[in-house]
Amino acid sequence: SMVGVTVMRTWIEPVVAGSQVASAFYDTALLLVVKNYYNQTNATAPSHALEDAQQKAVSNFYIIYNLVLGLSPLVSAYGLSKLGDRIHRKIPICFPLLGYLGSKTLLLLLILLGWPIEVMYGAAAFNGLTGGFTTLWAGVMALGSLGSSESKRSLRLIIIELVYGLSGFLGSMASGYLFVGFSDRYREGTVLVSCSIACYAFCLFYSTFVLTVPKTAASCPAKPKSAEEVGSQLSAHTKSSSSTPVSPSKLIITMLFMAAILYDLAVVGAMNILPLFLLREPLSWNAIQIGHGNAAGYVIFITSFLGVFVFSKYLKDITMIMIGVASFSAGILIMAFVRWTFLFYIARAVMLFALIPLPTIRSMLSKHVEGSSYGKVFVLLQLSLVTTGVVTSTAYNKIYQNTLNWYSGFCFILSFLFGCLTLLPLSIVAIKQRSTSGSLQILT
Repeated sequence: SMVGVTVMRTWIEPVVAGSQVASAFYDTALLLVVKNYYNQTNATAPSHALEDAQQKAVSNFYIIYNLVLGLSPLVSAYGLSKLGDRIHRKIPICFPLLGYLGSKTLLLLLILLGWPIEVMYGAAAFNGLTGGFTTLWAGVMALGSLGSSESKRSLRLIIIELVYGLSGFLGSMASGYLFVGFSDRYREGTVLVSCSIACYAFCLFYSTFVLTVPKTAASCPAKPKSAEEVGSQLSAHTKSSSSTPVSPSKLIITMLFMAAILYDLAVVGAMNILPLFLLREPLSWNAIQIGHGNAAGYVIFITSFLGVFVFSKYLKDITMIMIGVASFSAGILIMAFVRWTFLFYIARAVMLFALIPLPTIRSMLSKHVEGSSYGKVFVLLQLSLVTTGVVTSTAYNKIYQNTLNWYSGFCFILSFLFGCLTLLPLSIVAIKQRSTSGSLQILT
């Protein structure tokens, strides 16, 4: 049982779950506070003009807020992750959590003391400069990779994604109820923000005092799957002394980065447009239908996890990634032609493996670099994805506005094309791996 406790203490899942629930609470609270703030400032205008002015003000607030939140980690994320590799794995986890705690406390003070809403730009900057989600997620992935054997790694990383998705779902549901359950408009925000702060405090406490960094699985390999894996574990040992990895993996790493960025571009773009697409003709969904649609989105976390659970027994990582990309691309192509609600659910069902690619790409990357640079590689990937995300969501929104009256599903066709493009670098990796594994077989 002592061994069990030691293993449990290496679990990063409580931090992922706690911070996701906290983040869902906070997002709801912030929206509420921002809306109320602009309600009170424009209280004199006539009602229809008020509605428009409020929408515009809220939208402008979020444009600046999201830019600050997205770009400020560029300053610190790489440095914090390098410290994580060099000094202690907990640095890229505890630092961002401290930042989260500080920035959410600022929102609470803003509500209680009636500060101007612009304080939240400062909160976003503080959150970003202490590493933000970018650093936290890269740190979580590095820990998850360290604590899993190569054969189990893709499964380990998708389990973390699953916990992330389900916690986000539960947090969003609960925040709605907490939000409705408190009648006085002002107190509402305080309850949600306090719950959020409590969750972050738990995460920080857990990761500082409970969490232990796993002894690398490479040093105590489980039953090795194949000669190839033993070879890679031996090479991992010899490589840890010299820091130059074998040259073929340079190409593989580059291609995996390209695939991740292209795939992220396809997914982020499409998912940004989806809510707008659902609200207008021909679907014109109401709030309840939107809720069901969102729930369907979270089901994909479960089906993708089950996919990896089954596939990882029989298939290589690269094959799983390709299945995931194909699943998303086919689903989003159907989405482009959705005219009725049932077709939306068919498209969603076809996307059942859409979450497999990114965690599996991270898993593959971790097998091509030494443990001593996991944090660095994961944060570079995360920064590439965040930057892609900021650019993509802006570009797709513009394209959507301009193609709206011509063909509202155009953006989805665009995502389908990017999805197909993703298969190119992945094919190069597959071919490259086939040739190198052939030479490994000769060696062993």
